[in-house]
Amino acid sequence: MTEYSETVMVRHDLQTVAFYNLENLFDIHVDSHTNDNDFLPTSVKKWTHKRYENKLRKLGFAISNIGRSETGKHPVLVGLAEVENAKAIEDLIASNHLEACNYSYIHYNSLDERGIDVALLYDSTAFEVSHSETFNIVFTKEHGESDYSRDILLVTGLLDGEQIHVIVNHWSSRREGEKETEHKRMASSDKVGHIITSLRQKNPDTKIIVIGDFNDDPSSVSIKRLVEGYSLFNPMETLRSYNRGTSYYKRQWNLFDQILISNNFFESTQTQFEYYSANIFDEDFLKLFNGKFKGSPFRTYIGKKYQGGYSDHFPVYAIFKK
Repeated sequence: MTEYSETVMVRHDLQTVAFYNLENLFDIHVDSHTNDNDFLPTSVKKWTHKRYENKLRKLGFAISNIGRSETGKHPVLVGLAEVENAKAIEDLIASNHLEACNYSYIHYNSLDERGIDVALLYDSTAFEVSHSETFNIVFTKEHGESDYSRDILLVTGLLDGEQIHVIVNHWSSRREGEKETEHKRMASSDKVGHIITSLRQKNPDTKIIVIGDFNDDPSSVSIKRLVEGYSLFNPMETLRSYNRGTSYYKRQWNLFDQILISNNFFESTQTQFEYYSANIFDEDFLKLFNGKFKGSPFRTYIGKKYQGGYSDHFPVYAIFKK
């Protein structure tokens, strides 16, 4: 494993919330409920036990270090995208760098055609889950068949005794074209808005964190509408630049991975969490170090060619202070 050490005193007044698209974290076993044919030892990609273990170790190392330079500890909550099933999550949290982190998880199988889901890791010593549920979005294809997106996951719990709602997302990709697929992301944006409205009807002062791979940038209508229509703040707006983002495609950076927070995280109190900072976790060990794509995410695969890296996305994180 690449050397990466940050010796920082543990800050008990800070907690990190992160999100990471893991780039196809499939186990190596056949699953009749998912489209996992590419990720088997016998497939063209040759997804072997050794490669799977290497990916788990690397992802675990990355996750354990998100926010560590500021807080001196691993993140308390980590939203995940592109996990195949509960087994893959269990293997991840049992890996070398995460086994001491006390992580439990919330995961539901979705009807996504690729068989990849969202999930939430939580440090069970600091976060107590009180409720979780998923919301699915169904589209109709041109011949009338149903087309399912990834579920939106809502988890409610007590973070160091304070109630927090976390909404985990992985919106529809732009694979068939940005404009051609925009209506799907707008539908997901609407659904998140409805979830927020429902939560605020029960408690107008409730604190909400919306995390995910939105496949849209902070400037996109789907995100802007959420931020402006539901009193949210998007700290990611100031982080994107021509040479920085969370994913790199066709020689352009995107910041599809974002964390949005309700504005009441700016209210100053002695006993409740306030927003402290946010960033992209794009440390050098997560990047390609040479070639024409130098500085972009060190991926597991490029097409069918194995690279042995982490993911095609960088994680993002926000830190909260109590």
